[in-house]
Amino acid sequence: MFKVNEGRLDRILRAAIAVALAEVGYGWLSGWWQIVAYVVAALILITAVTGFCGLYTLMGWNTNSTKKNSKK
Repeated sequence: MFKVNEGRLDRILRAAIAVALAEVGYGWLSGWWQIVAYVVAALILITAVTGFCGLYTLMGWNTNSTKKNSKK
């Protein structure tokens, strides 16, 4: 569906940040801040799982270093 534009390290770091943010939301925050932390953590985790970041597409970035054989 979407072209993968995140590399392996990028995806691992995003997943770790998402888990950490969810933990912060659960343990330290309350009210609206907790909801915001959960939503942001979910979005970061979704990009880590799918390997696609819309912001990377808008900026023209690509951290995915896998090279496919392209025949011309």
